[in-house]
Amino acid sequence: MLKKLRWQLSALYVLAALILVSLIGGGAYGLLAYYFRSSTDLALQYKVAHEFVRMGQPVPEDLQAAALAWQTSRRSTTPSPIPSNLNGGDDHENDDSEIHLTNEASEEYYDSELASIFLLELDDRGEIISSPNLYTLNLDPDQEAVRAALRSQSDFRTVRLTDGSRVRLFSYRVGQSDDLAVLQVGRSLKDQDRVLGQLLVGLISLGSLSVALVGLGSWWLAGRSLIPAQRAWNRQQAFIANASHELRAPLTLLRASAEVAQRGLGAADPQRELLGDILGETDHMNKLVEDLLLLSRLDAGQLELKREHVNLQTLLASLGREMGRVAVEQGVTLEVLQIQGSAAADPTRLRQVLLIALDNALRHTPSGGTIRLAVREGDGRITIEVSDTGSGIPGHHLPHVFERFYRGEGDRNQESRGSGLGLSIAQGLVEAMGGKIELESKAGEGTLVSIQLLPA
Repeated sequence: MLKKLRWQLSALYVLAALILVSLIGGGAYGLLAYYFRSSTDLALQYKVAHEFVRMGQPVPEDLQAAALAWQTSRRSTTPSPIPSNLNGGDDHENDDSEIHLTNEASEEYYDSELASIFLLELDDRGEIISSPNLYTLNLDPDQEAVRAALRSQSDFRTVRLTDGSRVRLFSYRVGQSDDLAVLQVGRSLKDQDRVLGQLLVGLISLGSLSVALVGLGSWWLAGRSLIPAQRAWNRQQAFIANASHELRAPLTLLRASAEVAQRGLGAADPQRELLGDILGETDHMNKLVEDLLLLSRLDAGQLELKREHVNLQTLLASLGREMGRVAVEQGVTLEVLQIQGSAAADPTRLRQVLLIALDNALRHTPSGGTIRLAVREGDGRITIEVSDTGSGIPGHHLPHVFERFYRGEGDRNQESRGSGLGLSIAQGLVEAMGGKIELESKAGEGTLVSIQLLPA
């Protein structure tokens, strides 16, 4: 019984571990990807700033800020002053916020990040004027990036080459100097994508291993924590089963003794009615004991069910004949609609479920009412419906109708008393046969019980 709870606890622990691993791994992956992106963008801007100095043009303020950030991230101390600064003009006093570059001094900042950057000098039509690179490029200028730079001064974008690799591009508009209009620099992201891919594989592998270990540990821990509850449950089930068996014998003896005593009395003897009450109470107790024993077996999973192809037309026709006589005595019409199809179920237990549903319908349907038995197919299920035009069930009782020993106010006032176990037993039997039972009702309008089973 508690095995389902053990699975639920283990699943909860695994879900928590999965969320934690995803947050940590996703955070690490995101931070590294952000570092790569920001570092690459700064390097590209630094490269363009260097080109401005090389051409003897003033370096724009946005590129100065990027160059400062790049140098700060690569050096712990400020570079020593050199003759030509980024403004490329008048001499300024040296301070910590100023960046100095010359063609010679800039070489000390050329690390692996800058060495992998290529440069294209383009005209306003996006055609190459010069390609001062140490290697041959298999890449044409990105015309959309050129147009965007001409419109808005600069443009960042990532493009994908025909071989599937990615390239980060930075295009910057320069003042018209001869034909030069745009500087376009870029860097291949193959190495970064490889590192990110390796990190992702490592995170997935480590995360999967961690989740698996948490799953095993949580299964063991949940099992250990549920041992006392399982023992208590087993003792309760054993007590109910033993008590039910022990009560059967005295109840049988009590009923037999009352019957013998009743046969020895005359029809007018006042003791005869008293013995009749004893017989009625004995039958009620015997039915309650049988129901408790059946529920105990269902809870313990010890009820043996024989799955067979049940012809519903034959079964419901037989029930209609038997229960029809009882219905006539109460002034109720029992209709068995045209029925076809077969269900995979235990015929004895399915008959018991239908008898419970019909008995409830008869007890709550007044004289002149109607009870209908019908079958419909759909969604891979075959559904048996027992509907009535009786008093119905108030809405606040509906969530509790399948609870054990639950009885509404109307049931408590019935002359024919019930134990409140009928629908609980019906639900347990239907679920044990792989089906589902549902109940719909409105006060004063009747009740519909739907029993869904797998078709044969």
